[in-house]
Amino acid sequence: MTSSTLHTIMVPVRGDGKGPVLFAHAAALARRFGAHIKTVHCHPKAEDLMPFGVVVPGFLREQIEKAAKHTADTAHDIVYEKYKADAAKHGISEQDAEMNKATTKFHEYEGKQVDAVRYFGRLSDLICVAKPSREEDLGFNTLKSALFSSGRPVMVCPDTDQVPPDLGKHVAIAWNGSIEASRAAAMAMPLIESAEKVTILTGGKSQHAATAEDFSVYLSRRGVTADILNFKGQGNVGRELLKKCSEVNADVMIMGAYHDRYERESLLGGNSATIVAEAKIPVVMVH
Repeated sequence: MTSSTLHTIMVPVRGDGKGPVLFAHAAALARRFGAHIKTVHCHPKAEDLMPFGVVVPGFLREQIEKAAKHTADTAHDIVYEKYKADAAKHGISEQDAEMNKATTKFHEYEGKQVDAVRYFGRLSDLICVAKPSREEDLGFNTLKSALFSSGRPVMVCPDTDQVPPDLGKHVAIAWNGSIEASRAAAMAMPLIESAEKVTILTGGKSQHAATAEDFSVYLSRRGVTADILNFKGQGNVGRELLKKCSEVNADVMIMGAYHDRYERESLLGGNSATIVAEAKIPVVMVH
C-alpha cells in the first residue's frame, strides 16, 4: 500500500561532468513515481568575479561583465545540450510538470550553486547531489547547503550513470531512534512505501528512544513489512552500515545525517562523513 509519492526532484548541475550521473538517478525515480525533474544550472554573477576590496575602473568592470556573460552563455549551451541528450536517453519528456508523468525542465540560475540548492530545493521532494570529491575539493558546499539549508531529503549519488530502472527496490534504513533517523524515515517515506523489500539496520539506540522493533511496528501500520538486522555498533558505525547494506543487497540506504556539527564530523571522520566518502549505493540523508 503506497500512500505517499515523489512529485519533484531537484538536480543541480554545472560543467563538472556530474550531470549525467545525477540525471540518471533522478530519471530512474521519476519514471517510477511519475515525478518532475528540475535541472538547475548555475552561473556566477558578474559582481562575484570582481576583485574583493579593490576599486575596479569602469572600463575594466565592463570587460569583466562581458567576459562573464560570454562564459555563462557558452557553459549554458554545453550543459543544456548534455541535459537534452540525457532526457532523451532516459525517456524523460522535456516539458512543464504533469501529474503521473516523468517530466523535466531546465532552469538557469544566476548566482552560487549553494544558493540555487536553497532556492529550488525547498520546494522539491528530493535533491540529488554528486558524491563530493576530496581530491578535487568539489561538491562539499553543495552537499552542506542541501542538507542544512533546504529542509529536504538529499540523495548522494555514486559516480555512475548506470542506474537500474528499479532503483529503490530494496531499501535499508539506518535506525537508532535519534531525531535525525526519525526525520529521515518520515521524509523518505515514498521510497520506503514503494520498496519491494525494507531492512532496518540497527546497532543501538538513543536513550529514551524508540527501538528498531517499535519502528517496525510503526511501518507495519503503513502497510510496510520490514526485516530487522542487528549489528554491534562498535568502531566505525558508518562503515558497518555500508557493509550490512552490501550483505543484504540493498540498493538504497536512508539515514539521519550529521548528528554532530557538519564541520566536526567532516574533520574527525564521523559516521556520516565515512558514508559520504565510501558509499557505492545512493544514500538518502536528512539532517
